[in-house]
Amino acid sequence: MKGHEPKMPRMEDILNLPVQDPPCAEFSAAHIKWVKVEGGRQGGDDIALIPFARVDDFVKGESSNAECPASFRIESRRKRSEGSISKPRIDGYLEYTLYWCSYGPEDCRDSESVNGDGFNIKPASGKGSRPGRRHKMRGCLCHFTVKRLYTRPLLALIIYNQRKHVDKTGVPCHGILDTDALGTRAMYAPRISEDLRQKVMSMLYVGISLDNIIHHQMELVQGHGGPHNRDDFLTRNDVRNMERVVRNSSHELRADDECSVRMWVQRHQKLVFFFQDYSVSEPFILGIQTDWQLQQMLHYGHNGLVAFHSTFGLKKLKHPLSTLLVFDSSQNAIPVAWIITSSLVGQDIHKWIVLLCERIRTKDPRWRPNAFLVDDPSFDISSIRENFQCRVMLCIWHVRRAWMRSLLKNCYNVDVQREMFKHLGWALYSARSVPNALDTVEEFMQVFVDQCAFMDYFKRRWLPYIELWVNGMRSLPMAGSEPLAAIESYHLWLKTKLFNAQNVNFWSRVDWLVHTLTTEFHSLYCLYQYSLETGYFANLRDDSFSSNAWYQALHIPDINVILDEQNLRLAKVISQADRTLAYTIWNPGSEFSLCDCPWSRLGNLCKHVIKLAILCKNRQFARPLLAAQVYRQSLLTLLQNPPDDPVVLEHATLHATRLQQDIKDLEGLSNNGLLQPLPPDVNSQMTVLFQRLH
Repeated sequence: MKGHEPKMPRMEDILNLPVQDPPCAEFSAAHIKWVKVEGGRQGGDDIALIPFARVDDFVKGESSNAECPASFRIESRRKRSEGSISKPRIDGYLEYTLYWCSYGPEDCRDSESVNGDGFNIKPASGKGSRPGRRHKMRGCLCHFTVKRLYTRPLLALIIYNQRKHVDKTGVPCHGILDTDALGTRAMYAPRISEDLRQKVMSMLYVGISLDNIIHHQMELVQGHGGPHNRDDFLTRNDVRNMERVVRNSSHELRADDECSVRMWVQRHQKLVFFFQDYSVSEPFILGIQTDWQLQQMLHYGHNGLVAFHSTFGLKKLKHPLSTLLVFDSSQNAIPVAWIITSSLVGQDIHKWIVLLCERIRTKDPRWRPNAFLVDDPSFDISSIRENFQCRVMLCIWHVRRAWMRSLLKNCYNVDVQREMFKHLGWALYSARSVPNALDTVEEFMQVFVDQCAFMDYFKRRWLPYIELWVNGMRSLPMAGSEPLAAIESYHLWLKTKLFNAQNVNFWSRVDWLVHTLTTEFHSLYCLYQYSLETGYFANLRDDSFSSNAWYQALHIPDINVILDEQNLRLAKVISQADRTLAYTIWNPGSEFSLCDCPWSRLGNLCKHVIKLAILCKNRQFARPLLAAQVYRQSLLTLLQNPPDDPVVLEHATLHATRLQQDIKDLEGLSNNGLLQPLPPDVNSQMTVLFQRLH
C-alpha cells in the first residue's frame, strides 16, 4: 500500500545519511547507493555523501562509463571562506562545483550545414564559444553538482541532477547506445585520458620526438586489434598541443621567487598535499606529490619500506629538499613525495605527515608499510610511528658516506683508513653494548690523534651531534645495507641532474626547483618505469636508475667471491669484466667494510661490499651485520622496558620465536670463535621475554 512506502528524506536530513567510501581506487555512480530528496531545490534529485578527498576519484570513475565514455568538465565553480556565514544552511557549501558532460549541453550535430551557409549560433550555456570543441557538442544533459559542506568540510554532497547521457528528447546522444554515433569518435570520450596525457608529456620532456610518439601509439593500437577508446585516436594535433605546453613552460612565473611559487601552487593544487607560506612566525613548507607518485607509493610502499632522504642541497639550494622514497623489486629508490622547507624538516614533520597519510589511506585504507627509515635521529619519531602505523628504523647511509669520503680526502695511508673506518663503525654501534658510548668515541679520537685533518672535520661536523646519534642508536632498530645502497644511488642521481653547471644561476630560486622536479625529473622516472613494464623505449632508458650497488651485487656469482673462513679480516671478489682482476674487501660482512675498487675509492657503497654482506649473512661466515646485532639487542631491552605502543608490541611478538632461535645460533657461532662471546644470561633473558610477550 502507498501508506507503507518508505518516506523520502528531506534536505535537512542529509547529514544523517551514511558517508560512502568505496574501496576501489576509482568509483562511479554504480558503486553508490543513491537517495532521492523530498522538497527543496534538489527535490527529486539523487544525492549521496562521500569524503571530499575522493571527489576526483568519483569524477574519474564516472568518465569511464563503458556505455557512454565521457569527460566531465567544470561548468561553474564558487567558493566561500570559513566564517563568512553566521547561519549556514544544512546544504550550505564552502565549495560548489558543477560538472557537465563534455558532449553537452549545446547540441551542434545539426548545425554544421547551417554554419556552412553563414549562420552563427551561440552556445546555449552562455559561456561563449569553445574553440575546437563546438563540433563535438551533442546536447548531453548529464551533469552533477558537488558541494563541500560548510558545516562538515571533510564531506562532499553529490547531487546528481541527470545521471543518463541523453539529449532533451531523452534519447542517448553519444556512446555505444547512440546509433548515430556508431563508427565515429562520438562512441568514445571527447578527450584523451589523463594517464595518456601524462605519458605523452613525459615523453616530450625527455626529448622523444612527435613522430616517435605517434608511431609508438599506433603500435599499441595495432597490438590490441584496433581502436577501443579515445586514447587510440591520439593525433598529431593532440601531441602538438602538448608539445606547445612543454615548450612554453617556464619556472619563472613572476620575477619575485616567493610570488612565483604561490602562483605555481594555485595552478597545481592537485599536486600539493601541504603548503605553508612564509610568515614571521612560521617557516615555508611545500609538500608535492603527483598522482603517479601516489600510485607508486601505494604499490611499493604497502608491506614494503618507506625511507626519508632529508636535507639535500643544504649548502647550495635556497631551501633544502627532502624526499620520501619507496623501493621497487630491484631495490631502486623511487621518489614518491618531495618536501621543501625553510626550516629543519624534522621540526615540522608533524604538520604535513598527517595530511600525506590521509591522502594515501583515502585511496587504500588498508595501506601500511613494513617500516619507515629515517636518516636523522632528531626527527619526530612518535609522529611518524603514529601516522604510518609501523616501526621506525634508523638509516646511516649519509653518516657512512660522509665519514668515508672525509677519510679518503684527509688520510693518505690506506691501512690507517681501514682501521679508522672500522673503529668509527664500532664507536657508533657500541651505543647498544657499552654503558657510556661517548667513552668509545673519545678513545677513537685519542688513538688517531695524529690524523689532524680528519679530526678537525670530525670535531667540527660530528662531535656536537654524536650524543644525538648515540641516543638514536639506543632507541631505534637499524636498517641494513640494502636500502643504504638504493638511497645513496638516488642521492648521486639527484646531484647529477640538479647540480650541473648550466643550473648554477637557478639554485637560489625555489620555483626552479619545483618546476624541475615536477617536469623533467618526474618524467624521467615515469618513462623509466613505463619502459620496464612494457619494454618500449629500452634504448632511451636511463640505466643509472638500476645502477645501485644492491642491484648489481645480486648479479655477482658466488664463485667470484674468495672468502677464507680462517681469515675473516679480508675477502676478494673477482671482476666480472676482467677475471684477472680481483678487488679486496676489508672487514667483510659489516656496513663499515672498505673495498679498493674505483667506485668505493670515491666514497661510495660498492657492489663488492654488498655482495660480501649478502654472502656472510647467508652462510654465517662472519660477524653478522652490526645493524642486525643492534636490532636483536633492542628487542632484548623490551625485557626491562615493556612496550606501551601496540605497534611495537605486535612487532616484538611476531619476532619473538625467531629471535629465540637466532640467539641460539649466535651462541653457537660464539662458541666456535666466529663471534665475540655473548653475555651468559642472554638465553635466559630471551626466554623470559618470550613468555611475557605471549
